[in-house]
Amino acid sequence: QVQLVESGGGLVQAGGSLRLSCAVSGRAFSILSVGWFRQAPGKERESIVSIGYNGVNTDYADSVKGRFTISRDNAKNTVYLQMGSLKPEDTAVYYCAASYYKDPDSQDDVDYWGKGTLVTVSS
Repeated sequence: QVQLVESGGGLVQAGGSLRLSCAVSGRAFSILSVGWFRQAPGKERESIVSIGYNGVNTDYADSVKGRFTISRDNAKNTVYLQMGSLKPEDTAVYYCAASYYKDPDSQDDVDYWGKGTLVTVSS
């Protein structure tokens, strides 16, 4: 019984920053790898980055490299995505996803999905 709940989305100006949170239920958090995906209007869902149980993260998508940072706080059962230097093209629904066995950097790897949080970046 694992549930993921995203929060922190909203409207932000271009160049601004926003921090997304993914709260994970249950006692399995410490062994889960958790990642972030996003889906912009008219586009396929894409992987952004994921972080393992040991705190080691995968490479960031080229579109966000140098601007986004993933972290996890095992005491709070929460994974964060700090987003900076936001651009209008970052506008999307952002989803967190979790896997027991591998980094959820593709949709086939995902065991659990959150319902998403909308991020809108204005010009």
